[in-house]
Amino acid sequence: MNALEKFYDDTEQANVRYVGFASSDLRYDLAIVYSSMFFGKPLVVCLQTGKAALLDSLDIEDLELLKQTFRTDTLQQASELSDFFKDVIPAGHLTTQYE
Repeated sequence: MNALEKFYDDTEQANVRYVGFASSDLRYDLAIVYSSMFFGKPLVVCLQTGKAALLDSLDIEDLELLKQTFRTDTLQQASELSDFFKDVIPAGHLTTQYE
C-alpha cells in the first residue's frame, strides 16, 4: 500500500450562507461557504447540480467562467448571476495561504 502525502488537514468553524433566488428565467439554490482557507475565496456550491467553485471579486467578472460553472444557457444569465455575486462575494485582496 502506498503512503499518502498529506498536504493539509485543518478544521475550522466556517460561516455558510444558503440562498435561493430566481433571475429572469432561472432558479438558483446556492451555499456560500466563507472560510479562511483557499486564499480567502468563498466556496460557492450550486445545490441543484453539485457544481462548486472558489470565487473572488475578479472571478465573478468572468462571465464565461460563471456560464460554464453554473450551467447557464446565455451570457445574460451569467451576467445576472455576476450581479448577485457582487453583493455577497467580498471584494479585496486574497490572503496568504502558504509561507
